Amino acid sequence: MPDNMKNIIQQIISRKVSLAPMAGITDIVLRNLIREHSKTCLITTEMISSEGLKHVHDCAIIKKSETDSPIAYQISGHKPNLMAQAASFLENRADMIDINMGCPVKKVVCGGDGSALMKTPDIAQEIVKSVKSAIKIPVSVKFRLGYTADTMNFVEFGQLMQEAGADFITIHARTRAQMYSGNADWKKIKDLKKSVDIPVFANGDIISIETAEQCLEQSSADGVAIGRGVLGDVTLPHRIEHFFATGERIPEPTFDEKLDALTRHLENEIELRGIEVGIKCIRKLYGYYISGVRNAAKYRAELVRIDDYSQMLKTLEKIRLEVRQSSLSEV
Repeated sequence: MPDNMKNIIQQIISRKVSLAPMAGITDIVLRNLIREHSKTCLITTEMISSEGLKHVHDCAIIKKSETDSPIAYQISGHKPNLMAQAASFLENRADMIDINMGCPVKKVVCGGDGSALMKTPDIAQEIVKSVKSAIKIPVSVKFRLGYTADTMNFVEFGQLMQEAGADFITIHARTRAQMYSGNADWKKIKDLKKSVDIPVFANGDIISIETAEQCLEQSSADGVAIGRGVLGDVTLPHRIEHFFATGERIPEPTFDEKLDALTRHLENEIELRGIEVGIKCIRKLYGYYISGVRNAAKYRAELVRIDDYSQMLKTLEKIRLEVRQSSLSEV
């Protein structure tokens, strides 16, 4: 492996934390908010279709800021030549190209992409080989334990990915059939880690410093990939990084700090996409930002009905004051 690849991989392993890709979530706005706290963890973009990239070469999904590094661009598809073309097109933006072989969503799987590739390991290998030959930066693969509980082939699949040239693995410790239900089975990842020589990051149910610590203990993985745990808490990757590096715990953000982050998230999505689309884009995140406080469900129901930006800001400030008053009355 060339020195530049070794350096990128070593930097990622040394931090032990990455941000997993989430469709419609890990856009440039969320990544920039996370970068304000963590300058060094690997962040992965939302999934980019190799088919779609043929037609759209300049869109929000591939935007990147100057400070957004190290970054992996994740591509999806099942045609080796198109995947190689997509990787080549994105190479000058990326520190790593990640190949999606884990997405469980029906419309993705029905097209032979995502976790459907775990049922066609020969095609999966050809994709990795084609991408690897097309670019000069590291290639990673993200997959699951298997397609179903009866077809858990993650160990063999991981070995095949390594043989095809993958430099890095992220594994979601659920099957495709589980989608996001049940609990991630971190212990199974240990079998994969024993069977490959390349780094393995564990994904699934990493929502706190405590779960990150438990995951590494049970999986023997080289690091953790945080997914939904970052929703509503853009400080989580940095707090976990800091704990792994120093043993010290940075406090979780206060409700005021979460509302500040939500406001900035909203403002930046509007700047990127326009008011109408920006507000719609952020709606799915309200519940995460305001969870854990009294009347959270009522507040979320109120927020999702608002289409006006100025009214949104007024409502957020009203919620802030109500939560403060409620906290004072409980003291």
